[in-house]
Amino acid sequence: MASLRDIRKRIRSVKNTRQITKAMKMVSAAKLRKAQDGILAARPYATMLDQIIADLSARAGAESLSHPLLTARPVKRVELVLLTSDRGLAGGFNSNVIRRANRFLYENTNLESIRLSTVGRKGNDFFRNRGQNIRKDFGGLYQRLNYRAAADVAEELVASYINGEVDAVHIVYNEFVSAIAQTVKVAQLLPLQTLGTPGQTPTEGSTALVDFKYEPDRQAVLDRLVPQAVNIKLYRALLESVASEHGARMSAMENATSNATDMIGSLTLTYNRTRQAVITKELMEIVSGAEALK
Repeated sequence: MASLRDIRKRIRSVKNTRQITKAMKMVSAAKLRKAQDGILAARPYATMLDQIIADLSARAGAESLSHPLLTARPVKRVELVLLTSDRGLAGGFNSNVIRRANRFLYENTNLESIRLSTVGRKGNDFFRNRGQNIRKDFGGLYQRLNYRAAADVAEELVASYINGEVDAVHIVYNEFVSAIAQTVKVAQLLPLQTLGTPGQTPTEGSTALVDFKYEPDRQAVLDRLVPQAVNIKLYRALLESVASEHGARMSAMENATSNATDMIGSLTLTYNRTRQAVITKELMEIVSGAEALK
Protein backbone atom coordinates (compact mmCIF):
# COMPACT_ATOMS: atom_id res chain seq x y z
CA MET A 1 0.00 0.00 0.00
CA ALA A 2 1.27 3.48 -0.89
CA SER A 3 2.27 5.75 1.97
CA LEU A 4 0.33 8.88 2.87
CA ARG A 5 3.17 11.01 1.53
CA ASP A 6 3.05 9.28 -1.86
CA ILE A 7 -0.72 9.72 -2.11
CA ARG A 8 -0.52 13.41 -1.18
CA LYS A 9 2.20 13.91 -3.78
CA ARG A 10 0.09 12.25 -6.45
CA ILE A 11 -2.97 14.33 -5.55
CA ARG A 12 -0.92 17.53 -5.92
CA SER A 13 0.40 16.31 -9.27
CA VAL A 14 -3.09 15.57 -10.61
CA LYS A 15 -4.36 18.95 -9.38
CA ASN A 16 -1.54 20.71 -11.24
CA THR A 17 -2.39 18.74 -14.38
CA ARG A 18 -6.05 19.69 -14.01
CA GLN A 19 -5.13 23.37 -13.87
CA ILE A 20 -3.15 23.03 -17.10
CA THR A 21 -5.89 21.16 -18.98
CA LYS A 22 -8.53 23.62 -17.75
CA ALA A 23 -6.44 26.56 -18.97
CA MET A 24 -5.84 24.89 -22.35
CA LYS A 25 -9.57 24.28 -22.71
CA MET A 26 -10.32 27.96 -22.10
CA VAL A 27 -7.65 29.07 -24.59
CA SER A 28 -8.97 26.69 -27.27
CA ALA A 29 -12.55 27.83 -26.64
CA ALA A 30 -11.53 31.45 -27.20
CA LYS A 31 -9.62 30.60 -30.39
CA LEU A 32 -12.44 28.38 -31.62
CA ARG A 33 -14.91 31.26 -31.66
CA LYS A 34 -12.69 33.31 -33.98
CA ALA A 35 -11.88 30.33 -36.21
CA GLN A 36 -15.55 29.34 -36.38
CA ASP A 37 -16.55 32.84 -37.47
CA GLY A 38 -13.89 32.69 -40.20
CA ILE A 39 -15.02 29.37 -41.64
CA LEU A 40 -18.72 30.28 -41.52
CA ALA A 41 -17.91 33.43 -43.47
CA ALA A 42 -15.77 31.59 -46.06
CA ARG A 43 -18.20 28.76 -46.85
CA PRO A 44 -20.91 30.80 -48.64
CA TYR A 45 -18.32 32.67 -50.70
CA ALA A 46 -16.61 29.46 -51.82
CA THR A 47 -19.94 27.83 -52.70
CA MET A 48 -21.13 30.87 -54.64
CA LEU A 49 -17.85 31.11 -56.56
CA ASP A 50 -18.25 27.50 -57.68
CA GLN A 51 -21.82 28.24 -58.72
CA ILE A 52 -20.73 31.29 -60.73
CA ILE A 53 -18.14 29.25 -62.64
CA ALA A 54 -20.68 26.51 -63.32
CA ASP A 55 -23.32 28.99 -64.48
CA LEU A 56 -20.80 30.83 -66.64
CA SER A 57 -19.93 27.58 -68.40
CA ALA A 58 -23.61 26.73 -68.82
CA ARG A 59 -24.43 30.14 -70.32
CA ALA A 60 -21.69 29.72 -72.88
CA GLY A 61 -24.05 27.88 -75.21
CA ALA A 62 -22.25 27.07 -78.43
CA GLU A 63 -19.10 28.89 -77.34
CA SER A 64 -16.16 26.73 -76.46
CA LEU A 65 -15.00 27.75 -72.97
CA SER A 66 -12.11 25.93 -71.40
CA HIS A 67 -9.46 26.34 -68.75
CA PRO A 68 -6.45 24.13 -67.96
CA LEU A 69 -7.49 23.83 -64.31
CA LEU A 70 -10.93 22.53 -65.31
CA THR A 71 -9.63 19.99 -67.81
CA ALA A 72 -9.20 16.49 -66.45
CA ARG A 73 -6.62 14.10 -67.90
CA PRO A 74 -5.63 10.48 -67.23
CA VAL A 75 -4.36 10.29 -63.67
CA LYS A 76 -0.90 8.77 -63.31
CA ARG A 77 0.84 11.15 -60.91
CA VAL A 78 -0.93 12.54 -57.84
CA GLU A 79 0.02 14.96 -55.10
CA LEU A 80 -1.59 14.59 -51.68
CA VAL A 81 -1.57 17.60 -49.37
CA LEU A 82 -1.96 16.61 -45.71
CA LEU A 83 -3.33 19.18 -43.25
CA THR A 84 -2.51 18.45 -39.61
CA SER A 85 -1.63 20.63 -36.62
CA ASP A 86 1.67 21.82 -35.21
CA ARG A 87 0.77 20.68 -31.69
CA GLY A 88 -0.77 17.60 -30.13
CA LEU A 89 -3.17 17.17 -27.19
CA ALA A 90 -6.12 17.37 -29.59
CA GLY A 91 -7.64 13.91 -29.23
CA GLY A 92 -7.90 12.05 -32.52
CA PHE A 93 -7.56 15.17 -34.68
CA ASN A 94 -4.14 14.32 -36.14
CA SER A 95 -4.34 10.53 -35.99
CA ASN A 96 -7.61 10.48 -37.97
CA VAL A 97 -6.13 12.59 -40.79
CA ILE A 98 -2.92 10.55 -40.87
CA ARG A 99 -4.89 7.31 -40.94
CA ARG A 100 -6.96 8.57 -43.87
CA ALA A 101 -3.83 9.67 -45.73
CA ASN A 102 -2.29 6.23 -45.22
CA ARG A 103 -5.44 4.66 -46.61
CA PHE A 104 -5.30 6.94 -49.65
CA LEU A 105 -1.70 5.89 -50.30
CA TYR A 106 -2.63 2.22 -49.93
CA GLU A 107 -5.69 2.46 -52.21
CA ASN A 108 -3.71 4.17 -55.01
CA THR A 109 -0.62 1.97 -55.21
CA ASN A 110 -1.44 1.36 -58.89
CA LEU A 111 -0.54 4.96 -59.76
CA GLU A 112 2.81 5.83 -61.24
CA SER A 113 3.69 8.09 -58.32
CA ILE A 114 2.15 9.87 -55.33
CA ARG A 115 3.85 12.95 -53.97
CA LEU A 116 3.17 14.05 -50.43
CA SER A 117 3.18 17.60 -49.09
CA THR A 118 2.39 18.51 -45.49
CA VAL A 119 1.01 21.48 -43.62
CA GLY A 120 1.54 21.03 -39.89
CA ARG A 121 4.38 19.50 -37.90
CA LYS A 122 2.52 16.39 -36.71
CA GLY A 123 1.87 14.98 -40.17
CA ASN A 124 5.36 15.85 -41.35
CA ASP A 125 6.99 14.14 -38.35
CA PHE A 126 4.86 11.02 -38.74
CA PHE A 127 5.66 10.34 -42.38
CA ARG A 128 9.27 11.50 -42.19
CA ASN A 129 9.97 9.14 -39.29
CA ARG A 130 8.57 6.29 -41.40
CA GLY A 131 10.76 7.05 -44.40
CA GLN A 132 8.01 8.50 -46.57
CA ASN A 133 9.31 10.89 -49.22
CA ILE A 134 7.83 14.35 -48.58
CA ARG A 135 8.05 16.80 -51.48
CA LYS A 136 7.61 19.88 -49.33
CA ASP A 137 6.59 20.87 -45.83
CA PHE A 138 4.79 24.21 -45.63
CA GLY A 139 6.02 24.89 -42.11
CA GLY A 140 4.76 27.87 -40.13
CA LEU A 141 1.76 28.39 -42.40
CA TYR A 142 -0.73 28.45 -39.51
CA GLN A 143 1.16 31.27 -37.77
CA ARG A 144 0.68 33.51 -40.82
CA LEU A 145 -2.55 32.06 -42.15
CA ASN A 146 -4.46 34.42 -44.41
CA TYR A 147 -5.76 34.38 -47.96
CA ARG A 148 -2.44 35.51 -49.44
CA ALA A 149 -0.47 32.77 -47.68
CA ALA A 150 -2.98 30.13 -48.84
CA ALA A 151 -2.87 31.55 -52.38
CA ASP A 152 0.93 31.21 -52.47
CA VAL A 153 0.63 27.50 -51.65
CA ALA A 154 -2.19 27.05 -54.16
CA GLU A 155 -0.21 28.79 -56.91
CA GLU A 156 2.70 26.42 -56.34
CA LEU A 157 0.37 23.43 -56.67
CA VAL A 158 -1.24 24.95 -59.76
CA ALA A 159 2.18 25.40 -61.38
CA SER A 160 2.95 21.71 -60.80
CA TYR A 161 -0.36 20.75 -62.39
CA ILE A 162 0.03 23.08 -65.37
CA ASN A 163 3.58 21.86 -66.02
CA GLY A 164 2.40 18.26 -66.06
CA GLU A 165 4.35 17.20 -62.97
CA VAL A 166 1.10 15.85 -61.47
CA ASP A 167 -2.26 14.94 -62.97
CA ALA A 168 -4.34 15.58 -59.85
CA VAL A 169 -3.99 17.23 -56.44
CA HIS A 170 -5.97 16.08 -53.40
CA ILE A 171 -6.12 17.50 -49.89
CA VAL A 172 -6.98 15.54 -46.76
CA TYR A 173 -8.16 17.49 -43.74
CA ASN A 174 -10.70 17.69 -40.93
CA GLU A 175 -13.92 19.42 -41.91
CA PHE A 176 -15.46 21.40 -39.06
CA VAL A 177 -18.96 20.25 -38.08
CA SER A 178 -19.24 21.48 -34.49
CA ALA A 179 -17.08 21.98 -31.42
CA ILE A 180 -17.36 18.26 -30.63
CA ALA A 181 -17.50 16.79 -34.14
CA GLN A 182 -15.08 16.86 -37.07
CA THR A 183 -15.19 14.84 -40.27
CA VAL A 184 -12.08 13.69 -42.14
CA LYS A 185 -12.43 14.59 -45.80
CA VAL A 186 -10.42 13.97 -48.95
CA ALA A 187 -11.16 16.68 -51.53
CA GLN A 188 -9.88 17.06 -55.07
CA LEU A 189 -8.23 20.43 -55.51
CA LEU A 190 -7.04 19.99 -59.10
CA PRO A 191 -8.51 19.67 -61.62
CA LEU A 192 -11.11 21.97 -60.10
CA GLN A 193 -14.52 20.43 -59.62
CA THR A 194 -17.41 22.91 -59.63
CA LEU A 195 -21.14 22.51 -59.07
CA GLY A 196 -21.64 22.10 -62.79
CA THR A 197 -19.92 20.76 -65.87
CA PRO A 198 -18.34 23.22 -68.34
CA GLY A 199 -20.36 23.41 -71.54
CA GLN A 200 -23.47 21.71 -70.12
CA THR A 201 -26.87 22.65 -71.58
CA PRO A 202 -28.96 24.92 -69.32
CA THR A 203 -32.12 23.29 -68.01
CA GLU A 204 -35.60 24.81 -67.79
CA GLY A 205 -35.92 27.03 -64.71
CA SER A 206 -32.17 27.34 -64.27
CA THR A 207 -30.64 30.75 -63.66
CA ALA A 208 -28.24 29.89 -66.49
CA LEU A 209 -31.05 30.78 -68.94
CA VAL A 210 -30.66 34.43 -67.88
CA ASP A 211 -27.63 35.71 -69.74
CA PHE A 212 -25.38 38.68 -69.01
CA LYS A 213 -22.89 40.84 -70.84
CA TYR A 214 -19.28 40.10 -70.01
CA GLU A 215 -16.30 42.44 -70.28
CA PRO A 216 -14.08 41.77 -72.04
CA ASP A 217 -15.63 38.32 -72.69
CA ARG A 218 -16.72 35.07 -71.02
CA GLN A 219 -13.34 33.39 -71.43
CA ALA A 220 -11.50 36.27 -69.74
CA VAL A 221 -13.88 36.17 -66.81
CA LEU A 222 -13.46 32.40 -66.53
CA ASP A 223 -9.67 32.74 -66.66
CA ARG A 224 -9.84 35.15 -63.73
CA LEU A 225 -12.31 33.20 -61.59
CA VAL A 226 -10.90 29.67 -61.86
CA PRO A 227 -7.50 30.34 -60.20
CA GLN A 228 -9.30 32.35 -57.54
CA ALA A 229 -11.63 29.41 -56.90
CA VAL A 230 -8.63 27.11 -56.38
CA ASN A 231 -7.12 29.57 -53.90
CA ILE A 232 -10.40 29.86 -52.01
CA LYS A 233 -10.84 26.08 -51.90
CA LEU A 234 -7.44 25.59 -50.28
CA TYR A 235 -7.94 28.56 -47.95
CA ARG A 236 -11.28 27.14 -46.85
CA ALA A 237 -9.70 23.74 -46.13
CA LEU A 238 -7.06 25.43 -43.98
CA LEU A 239 -9.73 27.35 -42.07
CA GLU A 240 -11.73 24.14 -41.61
CA SER A 241 -8.61 22.42 -40.25
CA VAL A 242 -7.85 25.24 -37.79
CA ALA A 243 -11.41 25.34 -36.46
CA SER A 244 -11.48 21.55 -36.16
CA GLU A 245 -8.18 21.57 -34.27
CA HIS A 246 -9.42 24.03 -31.67
CA GLY A 247 -12.71 22.15 -31.31
CA ALA A 248 -10.94 18.81 -30.91
CA ARG A 249 -8.46 20.24 -28.38
CA MET A 250 -11.23 21.89 -26.38
CA SER A 251 -13.14 18.60 -26.17
CA ALA A 252 -9.99 16.64 -25.32
CA MET A 253 -9.00 19.07 -22.56
CA GLU A 254 -12.54 19.08 -21.16
CA ASN A 255 -12.44 15.27 -20.94
CA ALA A 256 -8.97 15.41 -19.39
CA THR A 257 -10.14 17.93 -16.78
CA SER A 258 -13.15 15.77 -15.94
CA ASN A 259 -10.96 12.67 -15.63
CA ALA A 260 -8.52 14.55 -13.40
CA THR A 261 -11.38 15.60 -11.11
CA ASP A 262 -12.56 11.99 -10.86
CA MET A 263 -9.01 10.83 -10.14
CA ILE A 264 -8.58 13.43 -7.40
CA GLY A 265 -11.80 12.23 -5.75
CA SER A 266 -10.63 8.61 -5.93
CA LEU A 267 -7.17 9.45 -4.56
CA THR A 268 -8.69 11.53 -1.75
CA LEU A 269 -10.88 8.61 -0.76
CA THR A 270 -7.84 6.30 -0.80
CA TYR A 271 -5.87 8.84 1.25
CA ASN A 272 -8.61 9.04 3.91
CA ARG A 273 -8.92 5.27 4.13
CA THR A 274 -5.16 4.85 4.39
CA ARG A 275 -4.96 7.58 7.04
CA GLN A 276 -7.77 5.93 8.99
CA ALA A 277 -5.97 2.59 8.83
CA VAL A 278 -2.74 4.18 10.09
CA ILE A 279 -4.54 5.86 13.00
CA THR A 280 -6.34 2.63 13.89
CA LYS A 281 -3.05 0.73 13.84
CA GLU A 282 -1.39 3.31 16.10
CA LEU A 283 -4.30 3.16 18.57
CA MET A 284 -4.11 -0.62 18.66
CA GLU A 285 -0.37 -0.44 19.34
CA ILE A 286 -0.96 2.04 22.19
CA VAL A 287 -3.70 -0.15 23.69
CA SER A 288 -1.57 -3.27 23.33
CA GLY A 289 1.34 -1.51 25.03
CA ALA A 290 -0.88 -0.37 27.88
CA GLU A 291 -2.23 -3.86 28.37
CA ALA A 292 1.29 -5.27 28.42
CA LEU A 293 2.28 -2.92 31.25
CA LYS A 294 -0.53 -4.10 33.54
